[in-house]
Amino acid sequence: MVGGGEGAVSPSAAERRFAEHRGLLHAVAYRVLGSVAEAEDVVQDTWLRWSRVDVDTVVDAEGYLVRVVTRLAIDRLRSARVRRESYVGPWLPEPLLTSPDVAEDAVTADSVSTAMLLVLETLSPMERAVFVLNEAFGYSHAEIARVVGRNDTAVRQIAHRARKAVEARRRRYDTDQATRRQAAERFLAASAGGDLKALMEVLAPDVTMVSDGGGFTAAPRKLIRGRDRVARAIVVLSRRWPDGSRAEVCQVNGGPGMVVYSGHTPVLAATVHLLDGAIEEVHVVSNPEKLAGVAL
Repeated sequence: MVGGGEGAVSPSAAERRFAEHRGLLHAVAYRVLGSVAEAEDVVQDTWLRWSRVDVDTVVDAEGYLVRVVTRLAIDRLRSARVRRESYVGPWLPEPLLTSPDVAEDAVTADSVSTAMLLVLETLSPMERAVFVLNEAFGYSHAEIARVVGRNDTAVRQIAHRARKAVEARRRRYDTDQATRRQAAERFLAASAGGDLKALMEVLAPDVTMVSDGGGFTAAPRKLIRGRDRVARAIVVLSRRWPDGSRAEVCQVNGGPGMVVYSGHTPVLAATVHLLDGAIEEVHVVSNPEKLAGVAL
C-alpha cells in the first residue's frame, strides 16, 4: 500500500491508521480461523472496506477494524467448516512462525498453540470469536457485544458457554520454554537421524501423533497412538524428506517446533506438546498449501 524511495507517494491517513492495527487484525483472524491464508484474505477484505470509509469520521479505529475483521472471520469460518467436511485425512491448523515475545506471554502462547486451536474447532463460530476476543485479547463483554452485534447479556452467556467447553476439552501441557526447546531439539535430532531409540526416549508412553497432508503427501490418514508406533511413523516420514533438506528448531505457534526446508521452501512443520517433560502430542503438517506461515 505504501511506496518507498525517491518519488514515493506518502501513505494516506487511511493507510497509516490501518497499518497501526494490521498485526492485531491478523492475530484475531488467525485465532478465529486457524488458517494463515484465510486470515490474510480476511485482513485484505477488511482493508478494502476501510479504504472506502471517511476515516476522519471514525473515532475508534481499532474498535471499527476489529468489528469488521471479526464478523468477516465468523462468516469465513462458517463456510470453511463445510469445506473441511470433505478434507482428506485429519485437519490441523496452519502452522505459523511466531516471535519470542509471544512465547514469553503464557496466555498469548497458549491462545495460538495448535492444541488450543484444535479445541477451538469444537466451538461454534460465534463462541470461538467471543472466546478469542475475551481470553486472548482481553476485550470486555461490553466491547465484544459491539463487535459481534449482540447485547451484553447474550455475550456473557456465550463467553461462559465457550469457556466451559474449552476447559472440559483442553489438556494442560508444560509451558516452560527451556524444557520445551530441549525436547524439540532432541526430537529434531532423532527424527533427522532416523534414530528410533532416541525418539522413544523423548516420547511419552501414550503419545499421539496427528498428521495433516491434505491428500498431497503420504502422511498417515489416521491418528497414531503409542510410543513405538509414533516413533516408527516419524522415522518413516523422515526418510521421505527431500534430498538435501534441513530441519530447524523454530518458534512455531507460540513454542519450539520443527520445520523442514528444501532450499527456502518448507515441506513439513511439527509442533510438540509436553507433559512432565515428555512429548505427549505431535502435530505434523505436510500439506504444501498450508505451510505459507512457516516460509522463510
